[in-house]
Formats: sequence, structure tokens, C-alpha cells
Amino acid sequence: MSRLALIVVPAAILAAGLGGYWLWQRGTPAADVSAAATAPTGAIIYYQDPDGAPSYSAEPKQTADGRPWRAVRASEDVSFDPPPRAAAAAGGKRILYYRNPMGLPDVSKTPKKDSMGMDYIPVYEGEQDDSSGIKVSPGKIQRSGVQSELAEMRVLSEPVRAPGSIQLDERKIAIITLRTESFIEKVEDVTSGSEVKKGQPLMHLYSPLIAAAAADYAAALAFRPQEEALRGARQRLVNYAVPETFLAEIERTRRVPVTFTWTVPRDGVVLERNVVDGMRANAGDTLFRIADHSMVWALVDVAERDLAAVAEGQKVTIRVRSYPDRTFSGKVALVYPHMNPATRTVRVRIELPNHDLLLRPDMYADAEINTGGDAPVLTVPDSAIIDSGDRQIVIVDKSDGRFEPRAVKLGRHGAGYTEIREGLQGNEAVVTSANFLIDAESNLKSALKGLSEGGAQP
Repeated sequence: MSRLALIVVPAAILAAGLGGYWLWQRGTPAADVSAAATAPTGAIIYYQDPDGAPSYSAEPKQTADGRPWRAVRASEDVSFDPPPRAAAAAGGKRILYYRNPMGLPDVSKTPKKDSMGMDYIPVYEGEQDDSSGIKVSPGKIQRSGVQSELAEMRVLSEPVRAPGSIQLDERKIAIITLRTESFIEKVEDVTSGSEVKKGQPLMHLYSPLIAAAAADYAAALAFRPQEEALRGARQRLVNYAVPETFLAEIERTRRVPVTFTWTVPRDGVVLERNVVDGMRANAGDTLFRIADHSMVWALVDVAERDLAAVAEGQKVTIRVRSYPDRTFSGKVALVYPHMNPATRTVRVRIELPNHDLLLRPDMYADAEINTGGDAPVLTVPDSAIIDSGDRQIVIVDKSDGRFEPRAVKLGRHGAGYTEIREGLQGNEAVVTSANFLIDAESNLKSALKGLSEGGAQP
């Protein structure tokens, strides 16, 4: 056994020597050569946590359990210098840069890993051609719940509601008064609230001045029918505002009655009666007030915020509390030029036909002003609008997972839709659900593109 051991030991020594000689003759193994070629070089730039955590230090440091931090040399640090040769992808496309796999605004011109060890994603030449659009995978679209709807022509109708009251038409109120001293002989059976017709007898009176002027007119008719005195005598009666029926009676009979009849000047309702039989009326006294109720006004107070949408000629629906089951139609006749500083409202006049006389002055009224026109306009759902305050955009669905944010100019709103005046065409689909997610993706893409074009900073 001793002799066998003595033989084996020299043989092993010889084999080791020959092996060493063989290795010396053939050179260092490939693995060792490669490791030597890629060994870190240069000065130490900083120190990193030995476990690979994203913790760094400018000075040597140790972990809590006494292990030293790893020294990172200059050759290991991230460099943004142009690589010696452009990286090419399959198919000949050049890699522009690498973006953060988690979507953070961080790019690199060389391959890189994030703090969790994930590889940065290469962005190839041609993927940034459509700078205004973005492509989303079908899976992400389904998970996000993205929904789209076509922009269509619609008639928008968003009523402006305002309270008010019914008032008389100022142009249809008449006051009966005399221009000379008179004596009332008799008043017809007309009282306040009576409905009267134009030409209906109202009262019988005697006036010395009117009687004298009528006598001159009758004499002129009889003796000087073609002379200037005829026109002068008639004009004096007209100046006293006598009814046309009184002049016609003198011209027909050539006689002057002791009293004459004063008639109703227009259709309406007697609002006020201040005359009785036998009284003396002085010039200028108000004897009757008559108003035509066939057309009334609704005076409503529109809030300051809604004033821009109200214009003359717009259709209005009026409801009054006395007839809750009925509506009355009218139109805006005037937007008053002054604002009430106490209520911050502007008065709006609405003309209403009142042929059946159901609307009475001082009734409370609720108005709905149709601010929309009859012509259809291009509209999208309100949920499609992304309003940041200084700009408004919509996300256009270009199909196949492609989306484009587009700035638009808005118009009127109504019934859940918004008018698009500029920036969109009919039959283009816009995203109505999860559009904020796509907008965020688009902003991220724009930021990454800006970094790649302007030069990323370490």
C-alpha cells in the first residue's frame, strides 16, 4: 500500500505540472479573458448598496451588517455620449432612445435598467412620426373601459329659466281727458272693469268753447264751403280732440247740438273711472283709463350669468300659477339696458298674445327662454370635453387603437351636449369614457418626445 501511494503522488504531481504547462502554452481560459476585458476601469464615481437597492453614497459606506458598499467606477456609470455605432433593430429600424418601463418621464440613449431591474423599452425610428396621436393596445382599451361616440348635428335647446310677472302693454293704455272746461251731462253704464269697444258711447257733455267752435264750423259749411275759414273752423274743433263722430254729425246736419257724445277711442278694459253725472271737469282731468288686454307683457328677471345667452326674438314659454296645466307662448321683445345692482339681474320683456284674457296684470309668471336656435349644430357629449381652464380638447378615436387629442372651440350647451364650433368635423368619433387616461398617456408621450429631441439630462 505504501509503495502504491508513493507511485500515485508523483503521478498526480506530474499531471498537475503537465496540465499547468499545457494551460501556459494555450493561454488563459476564454471566460477569464472575457472577464478581464470587461472589468470596471476608471476612478470610483460613487458607492452603491451591495444588494442593488437604489441607494448611493459619495463616500465609502457599510451596511447594517458590516458589508461594504460596492464601488462604481467611471466605466460603469451611465453615459449619454453617442454610442460608437447606432443600434439597429430587426428590419433595419434605428433605436432612438430607451424609455422607462413604468411610464415615468425618464429616457436614456443607452440600454438601462430601472431600480427594480426592469429593462428600459426601446423606441424605434418611425414610432414617433405621428406626434399628435397615440396608440393604445386593445387590452388596455378594454380594461380602461374606453367608449366613443360620433359627433353629430343636433338642435340644442337649453332653456334659461327666470321668474317675473304679467304687466300691461304700455303702448295699449289710453287716458280719456278733456282739453277745455266741460260739464258732464250723463255717463253711460261703464264702470271699472267693464270691457269696451272702439266707438262705443262713453259720456255726454257740454262745453262752451267746443260749442262756440262748432257753431263757427257749421256757419262756414253753410256760407263759405270753399274758403279758408272752413278749414280753420274745423281745425279748432280738432284741436279740442272732439271725436270724429261729432264732426261727422255737424257736416251732415249743419247744426250744432247742445251736448255731444264722447266715444271710446280703442278696445279695452276700463281700469279707472273718475267721472259722475253732473260734475264739472277741468281741462286735463283724467276721466277714464282704458287698457287693451289682448297683448300683455311678461317682465322677468334674468340672472347675470345667463344674460349672454338671451337675445331678442327668442321663443319663450310662460307658465302662471293660476293655470298650471296651460302654457302661453311668446317671444323676447326687449332686453333692458340696465342691471339691478341689488339682485344682479337684468329685466327682459316678453310679449304674449292674450286673446282669451286669461293673463291678468300682476300675475306671477315663470319663463323658459329657448336660447337655442332652430338650425342644427355639430355637437358632442359633455363627457367628451376635457377642460383645463385655458384650453378645451377632445380625444378623437381614429380606430385600431389610435387616438388623437385635438383642441376645440366650444359653443352652446344643452341637454347633455356641447356645440363644437372649431376643431372637429361631423362623423368623427370622440372618446366619452376614460378620456382622461388617454389624455395622460398623450401628455406622457409628448414629454418623452421633447426629452428625446431636446436632449435628456442625467
